[in-house]
Amino acid sequence: MAHVSHKLGNSFEGALAGGGDPASSPLYVFGPFLRLIVVGGVASVTFGASIWMVVFTVAMVSAMYRLVMRWVVDGSGGSGLAEEEFGSWAAKLNAGITFVEYTLTFLVSMAALVTFMADRYQPLAGSVAGLPYRTLVAVALSVLIGWLVNRGPKVAARAFGPATLGVLALLWTMIIATIWNHGLHLPQIDLRAFTGEYLHFTLGGYVRILALMTGIEVFANLVAAYRGSEADRSRKAFGSLMIVMGTTCLTMLIVGPAILDLADPTRTDVSVFTQTMDQILPAPLAYAGTLIGVLVLGSAAAASAQGLQNLALGLRYRNYIPARIGQRNRFDVADTPVWIQVAISAFCFFAFGTHEETYLAIYAAGVFILLSMTGWAASKRLLRQLREEYAHVRAATLGGTVLATLLTSMATVLIFEERFFEGAWTYLLFLPVLYGVFSFYRRRLGPPMALDDHLGRFFVGQYLLPYQRAARVEDDTRFERIVVPLDGSTFAEHALDVAETMGRAFKSEVTLVSVVSGESAAATDSRGRTRLERSEVADYLVREAARLEGNGIESAFTVRRGSVAEEVDNLADDMQADLIVLATHGRSGVERMLLGSMAHELVRITDTPLLLVRPTDRWTSRSAQFRRLLVSLDGSEGAEAVLRFVRAIARKFESEIVLLSVPEKDTEKETLERYLTQVATALQTRGYKCRVLITGSTPARTIVEAAVSERADLIMMATRGRGARETDSDLGTVTDRVVQHTQVPVMVVPIRRTSVNRTVEALQHEAAAAAAPASEAS
Repeated sequence: MAHVSHKLGNSFEGALAGGGDPASSPLYVFGPFLRLIVVGGVASVTFGASIWMVVFTVAMVSAMYRLVMRWVVDGSGGSGLAEEEFGSWAAKLNAGITFVEYTLTFLVSMAALVTFMADRYQPLAGSVAGLPYRTLVAVALSVLIGWLVNRGPKVAARAFGPATLGVLALLWTMIIATIWNHGLHLPQIDLRAFTGEYLHFTLGGYVRILALMTGIEVFANLVAAYRGSEADRSRKAFGSLMIVMGTTCLTMLIVGPAILDLADPTRTDVSVFTQTMDQILPAPLAYAGTLIGVLVLGSAAAASAQGLQNLALGLRYRNYIPARIGQRNRFDVADTPVWIQVAISAFCFFAFGTHEETYLAIYAAGVFILLSMTGWAASKRLLRQLREEYAHVRAATLGGTVLATLLTSMATVLIFEERFFEGAWTYLLFLPVLYGVFSFYRRRLGPPMALDDHLGRFFVGQYLLPYQRAARVEDDTRFERIVVPLDGSTFAEHALDVAETMGRAFKSEVTLVSVVSGESAAATDSRGRTRLERSEVADYLVREAARLEGNGIESAFTVRRGSVAEEVDNLADDMQADLIVLATHGRSGVERMLLGSMAHELVRITDTPLLLVRPTDRWTSRSAQFRRLLVSLDGSEGAEAVLRFVRAIARKFESEIVLLSVPEKDTEKETLERYLTQVATALQTRGYKCRVLITGSTPARTIVEAAVSERADLIMMATRGRGARETDSDLGTVTDRVVQHTQVPVMVVPIRRTSVNRTVEALQHEAAAAAAPASEAS
């Protein structure tokens, strides 16, 4: 059975997934910039200075986001960092700015889209009954996009296609054509641009071009969508940022001078970018460029509407807005926020027109407020780390981050000073109102339950998903190294049979370990077996290892002295094992107690997943093939750590997955059902057989009974969840009771030392898969 993963495999895929908004910015930022400096008669002096200031700002902010990508890997990006450093007020402020930014993205994208259409179809410049055709077309297309988005992400995806790839190809075509036709002429910096009468135009041009940084923060949100370790994911996300922002900066530096030379910014009938395309590209390519521009701008508008849907769902679950605003329609999306967005856009088009420059000031202001908050949060964290342990590299990093933060803060001030009366003032109205609304409903509705709060964060985290592109690769979770503790008993050997099953499926190396006392035992491995041939323990391990190798399983063994649990854990750490397979009974009554205690102790101290086998006459675990997996989820972040292991086993054994939740109260049933349905849909989208089971009221008893009634071959759960207690044992009480009373093998995923970012990673990946059809829009 072929399975599809929708995680991103490399930086280029990430660039296509998240680059639509920033990559499309060169299509519309040159017009306002050139109109300012050309009409002012200062273009020959200030053009180069403004361009290079923007490129320098992009470089510094990109370096700052490299830190954010290393620190925050759960998909919340700069907003998550700001909330961690500054608290709940930052969360509400970010939510308010994000709401405004989604609406402005829709406005700017639709206005620029209509401008591109008018470039090729001049009758759009006319009017009927006093209403410009541009306005009517913009409103009609806004309603159409809203209708498409509200019919689910799959419909919207089919409507737009791979637009981001098209616009990146267009920009590189323009870069190459410019060098081919006009040579490489980079902008020159004239120092007079920073003096007297020119400074105002230099800074004004700088502020207008800064709109090209809109959307840069999405790459920090994409970190959770890549395959690999945290370091690999952050590196790939930064690579995606470099691809897109590098392309836009090269467009500014190489195509920008050509636009200045070839285009007439005083013309109102054709945009400066289209004028330049017509002069440096053959006619078919120029018209294809316009079509690509229309598609990518429509895609950006649809993405902002989908982002607003998920933002509303998140705010609803966290009790920041009334539930009716986040109500889902029959296509399982929140349609009310989109129609609110469309209504606001229509009002703005009728009241203020459809020229993108009208809305760029407010758009850029919000972006740089967010960038500034991220910068100050990063600076605060770096300063704290520097105080804890001084290092020259940390000091230099802090200096660079502070410089980037000062640049974004200066840009924010300049935007408000330069364009305050052109619309930036509205933020002083919007943000306090939205902050007050969020605070009012949070006080009125009260704090959400832990499950609802987590679901709220889950849906907010999905706002990047409209950009998500399918990466058709295998899941990266493997059980390559398996450790099996043995004591020579028949009961313990049941674990060996299960390990053999796993080893054959995953082509794993199985390491056998016995922990004994006495001078006769010395640590070794399969390369030194002859040293232990006289040892009874060694003879036993040699026989079992040889049997495994005879069955095609790569094997090794070692004998250690000391505490059994500690030595097994140390071995697992030393060899970076992916799984420990352990029987919970020994040879006799006393040894059963000891081995059971050892299993309990291992769960308490290890970070390695354990597969616990309790062999009995009634359970045929020797032949278990894991055809049906019972997965316990309670809605907590910790419980979700098990999901990536579920995928790995289900993929190899073609297992059916039964997702189980036990509601603590009747009021939780609807929320849990929605939660499990989201996860199940994600898994089904990727080809897994999956269904949902919500039943019972006592978690441990329900899990044990469900394992019998569902004929499960394996129970899978995390060691901590909502029901966990902080006792000497970190094994949550539910997990503890399940292990004690079930006859079904149990896989336990310890999460104590696993960060919250990593525990939420699995669900973020599942969320990406759930929205996978939308990825085709990228």
